[in-house]
This record gives sequence, structure tokens and C-alpha cells, in this order.
Amino acid sequence: MPRGRYSLHDPHDHSLLGEEHFQCAPGPSGWRYVSQVTTPSGDHAGSLDLALDDLGRPIRLELHAASWQVRGAALDGVTWVRTDPTGTHATEGNVRAHAFTGTSPAFLIATARLLRLTPSASATRVRLVAFTDPVLAPRTVDQSWALVEREAHATDSGPLTVDEYQVTALDTGERHTVHISGDVVLAAPGIELEHLESPPSVFS
Repeated sequence: MPRGRYSLHDPHDHSLLGEEHFQCAPGPSGWRYVSQVTTPSGDHAGSLDLALDDLGRPIRLELHAASWQVRGAALDGVTWVRTDPTGTHATEGNVRAHAFTGTSPAFLIATARLLRLTPSASATRVRLVAFTDPVLAPRTVDQSWALVEREAHATDSGPLTVDEYQVTALDTGERHTVHISGDVVLAAPGIELEHLESPPSVFS
């Protein structure tokens, strides 16, 4: 069960936004990721509990940021309930999309699990509902994902397979590269893996 810490940065000016302390593991029915987010000063800023089924679909999402909360799952596309800080005005949403996304590295792993791409295959289009900090406002985004390269690197604990994805935002054409090994993001815009206690899990 990998445990570790990511640092989260503004992808444009690279200023530190906070840290995400996480643990994740595959299970009999899929994969689960839980994390706590802290500000640069160490204060609690939010949390994530994401569970995927064996096909990579989100069967449970619980996301907190500031006083906002979102609960969601794959249902008729994706469905969610977003609650305001006072808890008096809950709003429901539903979009014909494949999954959720947001600032957490977990969403990159979830999308890669959902698409299950093979190296040098043509790019695959995916529609996601993004929840943006700090108020978790939902926004539908279209991306294209391609698995550019898969490399095995020798380590003390055995070979480490690293997948390099090219992700394109279809509304702006902006492209970026994401490196994933198993269920850990090694590098992505605004994300740096600072500490990892055990090797990434290997998905079957």
C-alpha cells in the first residue's frame, strides 16, 4: 500500500499551493485513494476519498476543500451533490461524462485506469467533470490522452514500469506530459512526488 506526499504547485508561476499526504491500494473490487491536503503553513485545507471499480469507474467520490463538499459517483454518466459551507443549499449535478477530475494526482491515475491505453495507440478522447478549488465549482472538460511510451527502470526492489502520457485540453489545445508508475504519479504539471514509503502498486 503506497503512502507518501505530493507537493502541489501553481503550474504557471510554480508557487507552492500545499501538500497532499496520501495512501492508496488496489483491492478486490478496484482501487481506493485517500488523502489529506495541507496549506504551505501546514493547516488543513481539504481531503479526498476516491474509490474506483475494476473498470476504473468512480464508484465513490468524497471531496472536501475549505468548507465545501462534493459527493459523487458514476451514475447515468457522473452524478454529484455539492454542499455549500453552511450546509443549507445542496445542489445536484449530472453530466454525460466518463469520470471526475481535479487538482489531486489521484484523478490522473483514475483517468489512466479508466482508459487503459496501450503504447503508441492513437489518442483517446475523454469527457470529465472537474471540481476546481477552492469552492469545488464543477466544470465539464474534454481531454485527449495518448500513451506515448512505457519504460522499465531497474530499482533496488525490482523493475519499475513508467508510463508517459500526453494529455491535451481540447478547448485550448494546451498539452502536457504526465508520468505514472502503477498507482503513483511521478511527475505532472503542478505535481511533484516528494516522498514515497513503498513502491507503487502494480495493477493486473
